[in-house]
Amino acid sequence: MATYEAVRRALEQRELLKIIDKEERFPHGEIKGLTCDSREAGRGTLFICKGAAFRPGYLQSAADQGAAAYVGEEALSTEQELPGLIVTDIRKAMAVVSAVYYGYEPGKPILTGITGTKGKTTTAWYLKAMLDYWQQEQGGRETGLISTVVNYDGRDRQDAVMTTPEAPTIHKLLSRARQEGVSYVTMEVSSQGLKYKRVRELAFQVGIFLNISEDHISPKEHTDFEDYFNSKLSIFRQSNTACVNLDASYADRILKAARKAKHIVTFGKDKEAMIRYENVRILEDRIRFHVACDRYSQDFELGMRGSFNIENAMAAIAAAYVYEIPVHCIRKALAATSVPGRMEEYRSRDGKICGIVDFAHNWLSFEKVYDAAFQEYGEYSNIITVFGCPGGKALNRRRELGLAAGLFSDHVCITTDDPGCEDPNAIAEEIREYTELTGCGCTCIPDRRAAVSYAMELARQSTERTLILLLGRGCEKYQNIQGHLKEYPSDPYLMKQAICKYDREKELCTPERKVSGGDYF
Repeated sequence: MATYEAVRRALEQRELLKIIDKEERFPHGEIKGLTCDSREAGRGTLFICKGAAFRPGYLQSAADQGAAAYVGEEALSTEQELPGLIVTDIRKAMAVVSAVYYGYEPGKPILTGITGTKGKTTTAWYLKAMLDYWQQEQGGRETGLISTVVNYDGRDRQDAVMTTPEAPTIHKLLSRARQEGVSYVTMEVSSQGLKYKRVRELAFQVGIFLNISEDHISPKEHTDFEDYFNSKLSIFRQSNTACVNLDASYADRILKAARKAKHIVTFGKDKEAMIRYENVRILEDRIRFHVACDRYSQDFELGMRGSFNIENAMAAIAAAYVYEIPVHCIRKALAATSVPGRMEEYRSRDGKICGIVDFAHNWLSFEKVYDAAFQEYGEYSNIITVFGCPGGKALNRRRELGLAAGLFSDHVCITTDDPGCEDPNAIAEEIREYTELTGCGCTCIPDRRAAVSYAMELARQSTERTLILLLGRGCEKYQNIQGHLKEYPSDPYLMKQAICKYDREKELCTPERKVSGGDYF
């Protein structure tokens, strides 16, 4: 890896280094480890003091475990008189130190960054599938992925903890991908990842901007929409080619920011788009649409429901255009790809009930899901929505999602979704106020499993065919409760369990049929 001297020089070159605390004790050998988690510190580790939640005790804990030095914004004392690199901006410094320690080289692997209010995960999975089929044809390795659902670096496939990890984790994944001979990595880039400089040192061959709507507004995230929007627009400063959705709100403003990239490729339904789609046909089990550009004019089909996924497919097609991926690889990927926790469908055997699990968790994604419900599931006249809102962040969702669910549902069941340190009952009651403004029936059930069971019972009692929308968590397996991640059954598991129970009660489920959480729990 790198030496302490190399890290010091890099920080000086970026004009981030203020002083060296206890310079006479500063180590000059090889760095044995890099972490911002004191529990991971060991002998020879360089420890990073980052975040609003940082406490001096964390540094002492790291020193007790053998850390050799630290990086921080102020000089701190430890029993071991640990030396430190005192910097002007810990977030910028963490990205620089991570890049140096893991030996980051732009283009090795080739990076695609995807940002937007909704659709990042599905777009990432579509593009990864296109790259995989292409690489497979050439005898190459499976490509990498850093996403909300899973991270894959060519060696390990692990559940993701956050959409865009901290810089040390990102660079560790990219370093391993390079070692494993992975040529491409597709990466979701959140507004937080951009604002807090987690991706600061990365070079994206392609930077994709999907869409924008107000979200993540809270004291802990973005102070207002402008802060949120500008954070996302900053992806173009480190992108070689910008792929811009001309159908997005504020498209003109996005295009202006995209001029920071060397090249721009536009996509969408807009007639001015370089890569255009039209003639959308919603078939029984797939969606077909036509795409035209200067290289081809072809029909494509999606294996996933939800016509809103065309936007995600077009974003992936735009990146494939830049990479010159063959059309047959694109077509194969779109037809075969499904994404865990995104428009997952579960039907009862008698066809009366259809459960949809989707990660929709903001106004834009709720709007798209309800559009799909009315356009593609018209045979279900009764809609029951189960969802919640997180504690301590994205506070605007409580009003927006409460109103949206109330406007488009026949009944709403409000439950928990990462309540954090807030009282889940108080969150639910706040959402209920907005839902009831629409005149829609509303029930608050904090336990998510009980909420799904209640929705299924309402569906069973109804004389109409019923669509149950279980929204907000996708295939996530943990909930943040009182500041701690606690294991919790995933939404696909809960929905499968409820559907199977209904089938058994209708005497349609065979004794051999057992409910399993599969890959989700």
